[in-house]
Amino acid sequence: MAELSKPARKITFTLFLAQSLFSAGLIAAATVNSILGAELGGAPWAGVPSAVYLLGSALAASIWGVLMDIIGRRNGIALGLVLGVVGSGLVVLAVNQSILILMLGGMVLMGFAQAAVLLGRFAAAEVNPPEKRGAAISNVVLGGTVGAIVGPILVSPMGALALRLEMNELAGAYIASLVLFGIASVVIFIGLRPDPRDIGKQVAALYPASAPDGEARPISLILRQPAALTAVTAMVLGQVVMVGIMVITSLHMKGHEHGLGSISTVISAHTLGMYAFSVISGRLADKWGRGPVILTGSATLLLACLTAPLSPDVLPLAVSLFLLGLGWNFCFVGGSTLLADQLSPAERARTQGVNDLLVGLASATGSLGSGLLFAATSYTVITLFAGSLSLIPLIMVLIWMRRKQVAVGI
Repeated sequence: MAELSKPARKITFTLFLAQSLFSAGLIAAATVNSILGAELGGAPWAGVPSAVYLLGSALAASIWGVLMDIIGRRNGIALGLVLGVVGSGLVVLAVNQSILILMLGGMVLMGFAQAAVLLGRFAAAEVNPPEKRGAAISNVVLGGTVGAIVGPILVSPMGALALRLEMNELAGAYIASLVLFGIASVVIFIGLRPDPRDIGKQVAALYPASAPDGEARPISLILRQPAALTAVTAMVLGQVVMVGIMVITSLHMKGHEHGLGSISTVISAHTLGMYAFSVISGRLADKWGRGPVILTGSATLLLACLTAPLSPDVLPLAVSLFLLGLGWNFCFVGGSTLLADQLSPAERARTQGVNDLLVGLASATGSLGSGLLFAATSYTVITLFAGSLSLIPLIMVLIWMRRKQVAVGI
């Protein structure tokens, strides 16, 4: 494995760098998505832009999973980022021309880019040995910390730039996305060599006991395994809880007369929670085990849901949204690592693509539902409903961990 450790480190760093650039662009856009939806379509449309981009991500995930087995991880991720550049450009045009359908088309392409980039975490996992997979995934996800800091900071100055260019202020965030996605695509195309697909096959040969042997199993059979089902559920429901609250908080704050600067501060705190502690969650997944990390994440999501509606002020919301991001991170990293443990090389890209399809569909539903629910009820109702969903992975992982202990005679 010593001869593979150097390319593994290079691959992981390249994916981290691309994730950093992509996240900064994506989070800049996410900060104003709900405001844009409400401006172009009215209050019930607040959650639609994020829902559409998440739906695009969901539908593309399984396609990328198959395609990356054919053209490689490098070409697949780079192509996805190029589509994100095109999508960002369409949204900029749509914002300035007030064309709702064009904006939605651009969001779909941005979702395609997200699906490709998200699969990069599994590329990092497959080039590392089992005892380092959690850390490898977390190192890639850690790139989102850059986005958490830089993305929201870009919103106000880029909005000012857009105004100077006689554009709609909201277009500035998507101009930032366009530029950053383009840089990330160059980083991947140049730096992701050798292809993780090829290194992953060599790692699997060195650690034959770390994944099932034989023919690739049907995905339905894989998801009937308790560990795989627990992993997927943690990621799916962790995502829908996080997205459902995150996308509507900007509109909730605008309703309480907060400006873009204050909204950006809260979203920055949230995304900091999502990514900054990845280095910890991944190493805890390797040290504690995958189950305790998912359990911690689910409990933190529940706490965030209960505290978010207590005050509309910036500081309390920032703390609650930080916890929301942190809980998501533990569920996402722990679930991704647990799923990676269950798969052979022949099953990886396809199954991981389907997993991200399910994650995207669930979070798109959550985003769309939060906008409709917010228009019909209140922010408090949304957070309490999300909190009830966070109980499901919490209970599932407790049952799985208990059955695992019984199976080994503890």
